[in-house]
This record gives sequence, C-alpha cells and structure tokens, in this order.
Amino acid sequence: MTPLLVVGLGNPGPKYSGTRHNIGFDVADELAGELMSSFSVHKKTNTEVAEGMLSGRKVICAKPRSFMNLSGGPIKALAQYFHLAPADIVVVHDELEFDFGTVKLRQGGGDHGHNGLRSTTKSLGTKNYQRLSIGIGRPPGRMDPASFVLKPWSKQEKVEIPILCADAVAEIRSALD
Repeated sequence: MTPLLVVGLGNPGPKYSGTRHNIGFDVADELAGELMSSFSVHKKTNTEVAEGMLSGRKVICAKPRSFMNLSGGPIKALAQYFHLAPADIVVVHDELEFDFGTVKLRQGGGDHGHNGLRSTTKSLGTKNYQRLSIGIGRPPGRMDPASFVLKPWSKQEKVEIPILCADAVAEIRSALD
C-alpha cells in the first residue's frame, strides 16, 4: 500500500509558534506523537519528517522549513522523493472560512486565498490532493486577515488547541480506515 504524506503548513521559527497560521504544524506535532516518532531534518526536501504506521498504513508526516507561501516546493520534493501521487498527500492548513474548531477533510478544491495552498497547487500542477482544513474563524471587526492569522491564540482558544489537534488526527485516521 502506498504511504500517506501528511504535511502541516506553518511558518518556521519561534516568532510564529502558537499563531493561528501555524495550526498545521501543531497538527503535525500531534500526528508525530501518534506515530510514536520524532521529527528529523530531511535535507533533500528542506523539511522535517517523522514516519510511522497508522491504521496499518505507513504515514510520512512533514513540516516544511520554508515559509508558508513557499510550501509547494518542499511538498513537491517530498512527493518526488517518496514517489507519491498528489492523491496520497494531505495538506493540513488554517481556514478562515470555517468557525474555530471545525475540522474538515476534502479532496481537491480551491485555495480560498490561502497562499500555502496556492503554492502547493502550483508546484504539484494539480488541485487533486487532500486538504485538512482547520477552522480558525474570521478576524474580528475590520482586522486585516493577514494580521489575524499571525496573531497568537487567545487564552480561551489556546485551551482548545490540543483537542482540535486530536480531532484533526482522528480525521486523518478515519480516512485511512
């Protein structure tokens, strides 16, 4: 059976840790824990990779070491290195269009203005990959969406993040069954 590549989107570095835009990295960390694996640098693809088995299928969990808007290059490099078709890739990303806490796995679709998805689609040359959307809600008032996604979670939201990440991993697991 072909491995499943799960890529969490985020921005590298401590400056972005704990922000809405890095929920993909948070889910990847949770998945690595489920795989009982830790991340190591995969130099050929400019990513951090953790590998293991989930529901009887090999899962490769990755976090690009590039910025969100350039995620497509490392994702394409991973797909080529592991000989994977786009349909065997799940990209985990923040989603402004969904209420906070919503987790939705879908095949293909538009990028909804998400630059990480746009970069992935451009690099893979197709929209035919899976997206695991993690709802972060809309910005309050007239706040710029770009500023909103780079803000840290509120105290109330921060308490929910471990549950949200566990829900996302459960969604990945159910897709494997």
